[in-house]
Amino acid sequence: MTSPIKSIRNIFFLLLFFLIVPGIFSQTQPYVILISFDGFRWDYCNRAITPNIDLLIKKGVKACSLQPVFPTKTFPNHYSIVTGLYPENHGIIFNEFHDPYTNTDYNIRDTVEVRNSRWYHGESIWETLKIEGIKSASYYWPGSAVNNELKRPEYLHKYVDNDPPKNKINATIEWLQLPYADRPHLFTLYFSNTDHSGHNFGPDSEENNLVISAIDSTLGFLISALDDIGMRDSVNIILVSDHGMTEVSSEKLVNIEEILAGYKCVFSNYGPFMMIEPPENEIDNVYKILKNHEKHFKVYKKRNIPDYLHFKNNPFISGLFLISDFGWSLVVNENLKWIKPETFKGNHGYDNTQLDMHGIFIASGPAFKKNFSTGTLNCLDVYPLLCKIFNVTPNANIDGKLDRIVFILNEN
Repeated sequence: MTSPIKSIRNIFFLLLFFLIVPGIFSQTQPYVILISFDGFRWDYCNRAITPNIDLLIKKGVKACSLQPVFPTKTFPNHYSIVTGLYPENHGIIFNEFHDPYTNTDYNIRDTVEVRNSRWYHGESIWETLKIEGIKSASYYWPGSAVNNELKRPEYLHKYVDNDPPKNKINATIEWLQLPYADRPHLFTLYFSNTDHSGHNFGPDSEENNLVISAIDSTLGFLISALDDIGMRDSVNIILVSDHGMTEVSSEKLVNIEEILAGYKCVFSNYGPFMMIEPPENEIDNVYKILKNHEKHFKVYKKRNIPDYLHFKNNPFISGLFLISDFGWSLVVNENLKWIKPETFKGNHGYDNTQLDMHGIFIASGPAFKKNFSTGTLNCLDVYPLLCKIFNVTPNANIDGKLDRIVFILNEN
């Protein structure tokens, strides 16, 4: 018969086991810093001006490019990266679009609507990790600052334009030094610098090269800061971009509103693509007019949008869809007031099979192979890759595929 003292001792050690062991397991969770350099084209790191990116490549994995989803715009692609879904499925089809059923607009400059969780239909990686009790932190990432607590990271900085890049690094280092019980394991950082310079000066300009070099120095600051706290070898860094950039010109414009003079159509977006909602009884006439003027662009009825774009199965896509030839821009009269030759130098949003629209994928850390190069990866596969690294079950209804990317992971 077991003595009362021995029974108490056994209960004590059992309680101690349940208190301590979960803490041990939580400490074995990996650390991942997912960084986006907005508009950082696939070949920017081949210009011999990015020594810190070169260091990541030498110690990790480099893809030839990262293929974005269509449209090759900022918010659709960032949300695809963290959900593994095409925009037609996760809901953020453009940077700006209209909901005709509620007569409301989504616009990335509208802080109220951009934080309204009703627009975001995917399950982001921080939601998936939250289910498993793993904390996340975001110093900007499109879709992270929603007003639904269940759909956002535990630690969050909302977007502020011109926020110094070092603020994001300093915050990440502070988060990494929190007590284990409070510490996040996934960090998302967003930098817009190269997108701005690519638009304003062109992707091949000296001004853009200076910005590329400067943002590389920010990466170097992060690596140095991780060394300072003794965590460089414990952290996985994944560097991506949402899209690339190509040269454009104010001389390569097609004024769609001028072609459709006399028709009261609703025009959405401009540049590489455009949506048009004609009056319901005029859609065939408007389509025929556009077909007859189909020079430097293609026009489709919604049901006939090419399948490879994965861009027609969403209720907010208009009845007519136009996509321009590469380097050309579709405009309406209002756009002509501010499109100036001196600032209209670069753009994105074109067909995602165009190489200039591709971004980067570079990864380094204990989860990844070393000094390993591969071909083009798909941005949809980043979400299932992150789930694999954290050993969590991904959302079942995703478009991304783990088997297209899992081979870059360290097999040991």
